[in-house]
Amino acid sequence: MGCGSCSSSKDGGKPGGCKSNGGCSTGSCNRMNVHDWLLNLPFSDPESTCKVIEVSFKQGSRKEFFRNTTLQYFDKGDYVSVEGVSGFDVGEVSLTGELVRLQLKKKGVDEFSPEMKKVLRKSSDRDIETFKISKSREKDILARSRAIARQLNVQMKLSEVEIQADGKKGTFFYTADDRVDFRELIKVYASDFKVKVEMRQIGIRQEAAKVGGIGSCGRELCCSTWLNEFKSVNTTAARYQNLSINQTKLSGQCGRLKCCLNYELDTYLDALQQFPDYAETLDTAMGTAHLIKKDIFKNLMWYVLPNNTKHYPLTIQRVKDIKRLNREGQKVDELQPVEIVSSKQREENEPAAFVDLVGQISLKTLEKNDRRKRDQDRNRNQQQRGQGPRQQGQQGARPQGGGQKPQGPRQPGQQQSAQGNNQAQRPQGPKPQGGNQGQRPQQQGPRPQGQGQRPQGPRPQGPQGGGGNQRQQGPRPPRPQGPKQEPPADN
Repeated sequence: MGCGSCSSSKDGGKPGGCKSNGGCSTGSCNRMNVHDWLLNLPFSDPESTCKVIEVSFKQGSRKEFFRNTTLQYFDKGDYVSVEGVSGFDVGEVSLTGELVRLQLKKKGVDEFSPEMKKVLRKSSDRDIETFKISKSREKDILARSRAIARQLNVQMKLSEVEIQADGKKGTFFYTADDRVDFRELIKVYASDFKVKVEMRQIGIRQEAAKVGGIGSCGRELCCSTWLNEFKSVNTTAARYQNLSINQTKLSGQCGRLKCCLNYELDTYLDALQQFPDYAETLDTAMGTAHLIKKDIFKNLMWYVLPNNTKHYPLTIQRVKDIKRLNREGQKVDELQPVEIVSSKQREENEPAAFVDLVGQISLKTLEKNDRRKRDQDRNRNQQQRGQGPRQQGQQGARPQGGGQKPQGPRQPGQQQSAQGNNQAQRPQGPKPQGGNQGQRPQQQGPRPQGQGQRPQGPRPQGPQGGGGNQRQQGPRPPRPQGPKQEPPADN
C-alpha cells in the first residue's frame, strides 16, 4: 500500500519522489497513513470545515496538530513550514478535513485551543534546502552524543536525535531505568552542537517503534506502522489463549510481551464462557480424572486418569453431565471420550480425486534425495578405502606354492616385520642377497594346516618374473620338511 505523498504530480516541491521500484524515498511509507475518504464529498457549509491539519515529522514517527490560519488549502503529502522553538520546522501533511476532528476527539485535543501552534506557509525551496542540511547532521550528532554520554558515565541509552529544520533546536530521545542527572550533559551538548537541547524520555516500546523491524509474523512491527497507544500486556493473556509461557517466543523486539497478545484476547474470553467452571477434576469409578488442557477451537476438554498416561478428550456437554452426576453423589463408569481423527487418516479415508501434478514436487524432496544419495556414495567410498588394503594384504600373504604353511616354531634369528598387513604389494625385480628387508610379518593365531609345505633350503637366485605378490627375502632359517621332495638348491 503506497502513501498519498507519492503521486507523480506532486514530486516537484518535495525532497524526493517515489523510486522506480515502488519504494518511497521520503520515508513517509514507513507508517500507515489514514485514508481520507471524506475528501471529495461536498459540504453545505464550507466555513464549518476543520481548520486543523495533522503534520508528521521524522518519517511519521511523530505527529502533531497545527492550526491553518492561512487561506491556502493543503493536500495530503505537502510539505509545510510550521512554528517551532525560536524558529520554524518543516513537516509533511498527513491528514486534513473532517477526519482530523475524529483524531482530535480520540486523543483528547481541543480544536480551539489557543496553545495550538500555527502553520506559517507552504515550504519553499529555501526551507526544504535548510531542512535537508539539518537532517544530514542527525547521524553524526547521535554518534557524538553517545560517546559524550559514555565519557560522563550517564546511565541512559540514546535512541534518536531530531534536529529542527532551521537547526536551532535538537531533541534527544533516550531510555533509562532510573532517574538520570543530565545537567552537565546538556551543557556539553549545547556547547558542542550549538543547538537548544531538549531531553525527552521514552519507553522501551516507543524505542522499538522508532528503530523499526520485522516481527515474527513476517510483517513490519505494529508499533512502527499504525499502533500509537500501548496497553499493558501480561502473561494472563497468554494463559487464556493456552500458550506456553516461553519468554523467548512471547517477547517482541523491545524485550517486552508482544502487543498482539491482546488482539484476540476478547475472542478467547467469549469462547471460554461456554466452558464449565470448577471442572478441573471429575470423579469416576476408575479414579479422579484431572483436567490438563482445553481445546478452545474444537470445544474439547482433555482429562487424564491416575496411573494412566492416556488423554481422554471430552465434549463440554459430557463434562457438564459428569459434574451434575458427581454433585448427586454418583460416579460414572466411563468417560466416553470423543474419537479424534487426524488429518492423515482423514485424507486416507477420503476418495481419491484428480490431482494436478504440476507443482506437487517440492525442492525439499529433491534436495533430500540428493543428500541421501551423496551420503550413500560417501559411505561406500569409505568402506572401499578401509577394506581394500586389508584384502590386498591378505592376498599378498598367501604362499606361492599353492599349499599352506604348517604351523611350527620360528627360529630365534628371524625378525618380525613392523609394518604388518599394510605391505600388500611387494616390489618386483631381483631379490637382494642379504638383509632383513621384506621379511614375512608374523601372523597371530594358529595357522591352518595345508597339504603342502614349503621346501627347506636357500631360494634360487635370479630375477623373479611377473608376480605382484613376490617378496624380497634374505637367507631363511630351516623349516620343517614335508612329504614333498626337496628340489636341488642352486649354489
